[in-house]
Amino acid sequence: MKVKAKLKNGVIKVKAMAKHEMSTFNMMEKKTGNREDANFITHITGTINGETVLDLSTSQFLSKNPIFKFELKGDTFKKGDKLLMSWVDRKGGTGKGKGKIK
Repeated sequence: MKVKAKLKNGVIKVKAMAKHEMSTFNMMEKKTGNREDANFITHITGTINGETVLDLSTSQFLSKNPIFKFELKGDTFKKGDKLLMSWVDRKGGTGKGKGKIK
């Protein structure tokens, strides 16, 4: 997962890209005849210095290698703090990436 975070005027802007194929139920039904072969990201978490700043559930309707953008107030965080993003997919696979606030 690629992660970028910038602090400007008290707001942290985060952009993260998860590398994942994101196969849907319909795609797998056409390809293999079995909908249960579908695999997509179901949960994303973001933490800064161990504090959770993003926690979301997702569905099969994201594109391949989805990009997530979000903003948060930077009152309690500063440049140089570490941002850790992680995801879990439908079959239990995981991915993570880290970056520093610039």
